[in-house]
Amino acid sequence: MSCLLTLLLTAVFTMLIYKGKIQVKIFGSPVKDLLLGICFGVIWIGASVAVLYLSGILRFAGKNDVQSLPIWLIAALLNVIMQEYLMRGYLFQFLAQKVNSITAIIISTLLFTVMHGGAFEAGVIAVLNVITMSVFISLLLLYTGNLLAPILAHFIWNSVGGILLGGVLLADDYPKVLNCTFSGSTLLTSGSAKIEGSVIVLIVNCLLILAVHFMIRKHSKKRISWKK
Repeated sequence: MSCLLTLLLTAVFTMLIYKGKIQVKIFGSPVKDLLLGICFGVIWIGASVAVLYLSGILRFAGKNDVQSLPIWLIAALLNVIMQEYLMRGYLFQFLAQKVNSITAIIISTLLFTVMHGGAFEAGVIAVLNVITMSVFISLLLLYTGNLLAPILAHFIWNSVGGILLGGVLLADDYPKVLNCTFSGSTLLTSGSAKIEGSVIVLIVNCLLILAVHFMIRKHSKKRISWKK
């Protein structure tokens, strides 16, 4: 089952069964959440690329002439909004209401990972990267209580890493401004999965999980409960 079909089925299921029962909050404190999402997104892709580049694993080999770049960036943003709205909007908040946030993280992460089926072909590290990415974004949702920061962080990862740098695998029809090459151990270079299959990204993801978890613990009043 394709990612698109999975998303469409999820959307139909949500709208028919839970319409009106789940209120998806996109904005909370717009300025603060905007800055938080941008900061985490830049740190996320920036730290991963910086370590790979400075260690000589990642190199850029040429630039492509991409037509209608703003349109492609908008397309990437809409794709991220759809994923986050369904996975960490309706599904996550429904599970958090009916059960608890931990169950919501587990189930939404499992479904999110299945939707990224290409990771299974790329290897264990790529799968772990998708899982830890989902956990990180889910914790960001718990901290802010809305989708703005998760959407922005996810969008920066996809657009900068995939479209601008060419190191994150998106759908085949997305262009790449830069061409990147990898050399060295496949554990670090990630093989066909490029950046997303590298153990460096796994380490960065885990550090981000710890950072957001610490933020939630430190500011317990930021804990969000959707349970009625």
